[in-house]
Amino acid sequence: MSAKILMIAAFVVAPLAASAEVELSVFTGIQEAPHSKVTGTDPSNPVNTVLAFTAGWEGKSNAMPPYYGARVTWWRNDSFGWGLEYTHDKVYADADTLATNGFNRLEFTDGLNIATLNANYRWKNRLMGGTVTPYVGGGLGFAFPHVDIESGGPHTWEYQLTGGAMRAFAGAKYQVNDRWAVIGEYQFTYSINDVDLDDGGTLKTNVVTNALNIGVSYSF
Repeated sequence: MSAKILMIAAFVVAPLAASAEVELSVFTGIQEAPHSKVTGTDPSNPVNTVLAFTAGWEGKSNAMPPYYGARVTWWRNDSFGWGLEYTHDKVYADADTLATNGFNRLEFTDGLNIATLNANYRWKNRLMGGTVTPYVGGGLGFAFPHVDIESGGPHTWEYQLTGGAMRAFAGAKYQVNDRWAVIGEYQFTYSINDVDLDDGGTLKTNVVTNALNIGVSYSF
């Protein structure tokens, strides 16, 4: 999925690359999610056919498939830029949530995919003798998770377009040379997930993620 997003991004920004700075970033890190409310209906569920509970989530950032992201930014000047971003976030319902609410599986792990159009602001080369650039950004887009849900009936296991999403981030870039840099940042995402289950039911939950990211960027 990330490769497809980057290919689309490349086609969007390619005509602009000759006259503007384009920055490509890839990153991974530690990503977790707080509890969220789950509602809906699940006709096959042996415990709850009407869903109304709070799910505890685990991120398991380093478990396969891992958490990661990619971003392309077109800097219009030294301060402002816009771009596209994809993150492969993921959440697993914890053991207590599964046992209490009749699920064998309740997760978005390949992944809780989020794509956004971002606006970015930076303070270029302002710290440590011009080698460190703080930045902030945010964007709006959509969530297209890989749904992996099973209770007492059919296993819902597919990609779905589930709703809108947003992200915000703040970090700093350390310039290694004219092209390459190391980045570190905090990132927040919020996604609306309105899922269709294969047994004719529905499941709705709005998920927040928090992540500490580290990665590299290349500018041209």
